[in-house]
This record gives sequence, structure tokens and C-alpha cells, in this order.
Amino acid sequence: MSDDFFSWQLDFGARTTQEGVRFRVWAPAARKVTVHVTAPHPISQPMDCDGHQVYSTLIRGLRAGAEYFYEIDGKRRPDPVSRCQPHGVHGASRVVDPNAFAWTDHKWKGLALAQLIIYEIHTGTFTDQGTFDGMIERLDHLRDLGVTAIELMPVATFPGSRNWGYDGVFLYAPHTAYGGPEGLKRLVDACHRAGLAVILDVVYNHLGPEGNYLSDYGPYFTDTYRTPWGQALNFDGPQSDGVRQFFIDNALYWLTEYHLDALRLDAVHGIFDFGARHILQEIAESFHRQAQALGRQAWLIAESDLNASRIINPPDRGGYGLDAQWNDEFHHALHALLTGARHGYFGDFASIADLQKAITDGFVFDGRYSPFRQRRHGVSSSANQGHQFVVFNQNHDQIANAEAGIRLSGILPFARQKLAAAILICAPNLPLLFMGEEFGSSSPFFYFTSFEDPKLAAAVSEGRKREYESFFKAREFADPQAPHSFERSRLNWSELEEPVHRQLLELNRALLRLRHANRSLSNCRKDLTKVDFDESSGWMLISRSDPDRSEAFIFCNLTAEQRDLPTPASSLTSRLALSTEEQLFGGSHDSALPEILDGAKLSLRPFAAAIYVR
Repeated sequence: MSDDFFSWQLDFGARTTQEGVRFRVWAPAARKVTVHVTAPHPISQPMDCDGHQVYSTLIRGLRAGAEYFYEIDGKRRPDPVSRCQPHGVHGASRVVDPNAFAWTDHKWKGLALAQLIIYEIHTGTFTDQGTFDGMIERLDHLRDLGVTAIELMPVATFPGSRNWGYDGVFLYAPHTAYGGPEGLKRLVDACHRAGLAVILDVVYNHLGPEGNYLSDYGPYFTDTYRTPWGQALNFDGPQSDGVRQFFIDNALYWLTEYHLDALRLDAVHGIFDFGARHILQEIAESFHRQAQALGRQAWLIAESDLNASRIINPPDRGGYGLDAQWNDEFHHALHALLTGARHGYFGDFASIADLQKAITDGFVFDGRYSPFRQRRHGVSSSANQGHQFVVFNQNHDQIANAEAGIRLSGILPFARQKLAAAILICAPNLPLLFMGEEFGSSSPFFYFTSFEDPKLAAAVSEGRKREYESFFKAREFADPQAPHSFERSRLNWSELEEPVHRQLLELNRALLRLRHANRSLSNCRKDLTKVDFDESSGWMLISRSDPDRSEAFIFCNLTAEQRDLPTPASSLTSRLALSTEEQLFGGSHDSALPEILDGAKLSLRPFAAAIYVR
């Protein structure tokens, strides 16, 4: 790492200077590169190669707002490090001055990892406006709910106006339909004023199929490996140093120019690197060093299907040094228990013991045989800390893919939704809620796209229908290219006025208040968490404690019948803090449970939870 690292700035792309705009691009595949400015007035200027496959030039007098292409051996292409694509993935790039925005978050230093309570958002469907500015209008709701961080699904420029974001092709350019660079900065600034951290979902395992011009510049892709989404990125082959720098710079760019608090790295099991120093480790080291230089707390969170603790172990333990990862197996275990689902990977999860292991260990499959995978899977994560795992009852993938767009509110009776919320928020991990989950939104969340290439659009629709054909035998197929698949996925905020939605919102608010107020519930201490259960009787007790001597006991009835749960001696004299059966939360009564535990048994209604604290 060079000595000038601590003054890091993005050197590639179009950089404004006092003299004008300097253009710089890595293009080992090119013999000649020219920059063509198309607005405000045409300028063409050849670029010089520095002998390291980097072309650059300075156009004097040019300012932010100018639009340009690169011409590579006769082909006009947008800038791969474009900060803004105002005319879509095939149009000109726009010069952005990264110092022009007037930030007001100078006192913001970020949040500790264990403080994160995450709310996942798709910008286009979160509000009627479908923009970053529209999201700002809902920040009071999120703050009052009790979450501490929002997580944006990818916002890198993608084809058309409707997409989940995982088809992004300009990884430095916030999507124009959402509000572009200025809109995203306004959102981050507003979140920090409200005390909310901002996490951005980034995709470093593939690029989208339309508007992807990286191969014209250099060997960004390799045929050595394949991902489920197309060509793998070249992180370890010939000329891969420039590819690695492109993605390291991208992580530092979001941290530095956009003041982001964390990145969620999509599907890192699709990142292939057999070099001596894995690209994930190099990203982590650079990211954490830059955060330290900026005087901020910032984090990297992986999505991984590997059940490999090396992802989140530090380098001195042979790991890559990422801070946390999503734990899908918490979702699978709880979902299978409450819904009875057995299709696909849910067939591997059918017991309270699986949920107990997800809570106390992390990975359920820690080397044991998986019938779904038809092999042994995973390693133990018992030594990893609770705050290294993000857990959830729903997310964008699990709604749209595992349940064909139907949320838990459309699958589970109300009591089970409330029980799931209590278990999630009281687990010793980082809880994540998907937008609208807090009030049981009835809006589906489908997979949607708006590819402009007709052949690609047809192939995506047909491929989706074929892949999920079994789901649509009983449900209408939601064509991803159809505008109504996007429109139906938009949240209906007027549902907050309806009693059942208001009751679930009140429960989630109360659960999060309780978590914030009680150290035993917020400390993420797996080592101070115990889970007792009876598989045949269908009950579970989660016991949490903290060195400050606070304790919490979450009694759960996971059956459709009233159950008597044993009350261990350690829970006696604790007081009732919350019951999912309270009338405020749509329950049938308030007084059925003792205020102070003083007996040998506690009787719980079907699919109910009661939380006692000391």
C-alpha cells in the first residue's frame, strides 16, 4: 500500500481540477483512445498512454456537467468509471464534481457493528415517487420504528427504469431515475441527521448483460470460471491487477465520496480468486484502513452461500476480514417451522433444533450432510460472534424467489407473523427487516426488469417462467418485464391506517424499544445466549444475559395448541415485558400471563411469545 493512501481519491474517470477536467481510463485492450465531449459543446482530444495501459488527458476549461464518450479503436463507449449516466447505459457519461455537495454530517462517526438494526429497501418501490428524495420523507417512520440503518438494494445504473439493481453495469453511477449522485448524497446526509446509518448493496461477482462494455476496455472477465449470472470477473488471471483495482476503488469511492457506513457484498460465493491474497481480503484491508483515516466506523457485510467462517474471520485466523455476513439458515429454519415449507432448500430444515443452532451457533450446516445439496456442507461458526451474522424473516430474495413474490403476511396467520418478529428481534444477531415487513404489507415483491434489448427481455421472461414453473401452477406468473410486476411491488403506505397493519407495527416498535432498552437483548452475545426446547411439545425458550446482570427470557409456543412451558429457576421473579397476545398487538387479552414469574409453568396460547426481563 502506498504512503499516499490516506489521501485517497478516485483517480480514474473524469476528475475536475482547477484547470479543467482530467480524464483517465485503464484500457489494455485498446490501441488508441480519444475522449469526445458532446456537451455543452463538441470537443475531441486524443489520450496519452502512460506505458501502464492507462490513457489520460486534460481538457482545459471544461467543468462539471459536461458529457462525454471514449472512442476505443473506432467504437464510442461510456466511461467504465462514470459517476453519472443521465441518458442510460448506452448514453454519454456526465462529469460530476465530487466536492460540490454541501455535506452537513461532519459530526457523524458511524455506528458500532452491534448497534445495527437493518431495514432493507428497494428504492423504486419503497415510495410512490420511487426516488432517494421520496425515501427521505419516510425517515421519521423508520427512526420511530427503532431501526438504526437502512440497506439500499443496488443503485448502480442499470438498463431501463425498473430493476432490482443486480443488473447494474456502471458501478460508480447512482441510477438517474432514483435521483442520481445528488439524490443519493441528499439521502445519506438526511439519514445521518436522523441518526441512521446507510448500507449499500454492491455487486462484485458479475455485471448485467445489457450496456456492459467493460470487455472493450480490458480483460475484466474470464472463461475460467462461471457464475449463475454469466461470465465471472477476472480477479486472478493475466492482467487482473487493473480489474482488482477497479473494484477496490469502487468500495473506497462509496465510503469516501458518499459517506456510506457499510457495504453489503452480493453473493461472494460467485467471486473466484485463487491467488495468494484473495480480492475480498484486499478490499477489506483497504476499506477498513480508509475508514480509519476518515475517523469513521464502517463495515463490510457479505452474502455467502458457503457457510465458510473464513469470510468473516480476521486474517490472523486465516480469514478475509469482512465484518459480518447474512445468515440465510436462520431464515430457512424459522420459515420451515412456521410455514411447513419443504420445497427446495427448506427440505433441509424441519426442527426446532435447527433454529436453536442458528441462534446459538450461526451456521446450521457446519459439516453435516445436506440432502438438498447431496453433500456435506459448511464448517462450524460457533467461535464467531453474534454481531457477525445478519438474520431475517424476509428479504428480497426469499420473498420473490422462495415464495414467488408472496410475503409472510400472505402466507402466515397473524399470530405466527408476530411470533416470527419476536424471535428475530430477540436473537443475538443483527436483525434485518424487509421494507413493509414491520406493518405486514400485503404488496407482493416480484422480480422485475426493464431490459431494452427485445431478445434479452424475452429470454429473461421465458427463463424466469421456466425456472419457477412449479410455483406458478397455483399462482399467476409475474412476468419480470411487465410494468405491473413492478407497480404491484410498490408499498401501499395507506395500510398503516388499517387495524391489523397498525397492530403489527406497534408490536415491532415495542420489540425494538425493548431491545434498545435491555442490554441482554442488544449485546449480540451468543456466548451469553441459551436455547432450551422440546421438539415433541413444540416449545422453545431463549435465555439472554449480560455482564450488567440484566436478563431476558423469550418463551415461544411454536404449535397450534395452547402449551404449558416450564419456567427454569433462573427466570423466576422476572417481570413480563411484552406478550404478542396483548390487545394493542391484536391479541385476545392482556391479563392471562402473570406479571411476575413465580410458578413452575407458563401457559402460552398457540404461536404466542412472552418476554420476561430481570
